[in-house]
Amino acid sequence: MASQRSKVSYTVPGMSMEDSRQIISLLQMRLHSLNDLSLTLKHVHWNVVGPHFIAVHEMIDTQVNQVRAMADDVAERISTLGGEPNGTPGALVRDRSWDDYSIGRAESIEHLGALDLVYDSVIKDHREAMQATDTSDPVTQDILIEQLRGLELFQWFVRAHLESSGGALSTQNAATEVAAAGQAADQARNQP
Repeated sequence: MASQRSKVSYTVPGMSMEDSRQIISLLQMRLHSLNDLSLTLKHVHWNVVGPHFIAVHEMIDTQVNQVRAMADDVAERISTLGGEPNGTPGALVRDRSWDDYSIGRAESIEHLGALDLVYDSVIKDHREAMQATDTSDPVTQDILIEQLRGLELFQWFVRAHLESSGGALSTQNAATEVAAAGQAADQARNQP
């Protein structure tokens, strides 16, 4: 990524080159995250099974399309700031700090449990990026705020399947996707 930073030779009026480079670097990681999320969601779409298959299958496909649009907005903002967005799989794998999604073919409730943790991570990192642009680039911050609105809504859709009538999440305190998937499946099995 260092070579990409040195390629920036212009930016938007009123922004320093240093701020632009920092924001481009921050946005590149958001681009990786959104590209990874869209691929993960498509993986879930293809591998979900069970009695709630069609509902989850269709819900996830809508999220895929909207997350892909978010990635496009981030890539275009990188270009607007004078950067070069890198959306290749190799760059994503090289630069990411997270592991691949770990659930294959599984019941819908298991995938939803794991996706809850995926959304936790993406939203947390997106929120940190949004806060980091507070004074340096309100335009980028506005893009990230709008994306957070969508990401949080998608997580709510996922969590609606994991929540008890008392408001407790079956994935509460799960530290891994596998644990979240297991906890969600256990709660579903134990419901009357």
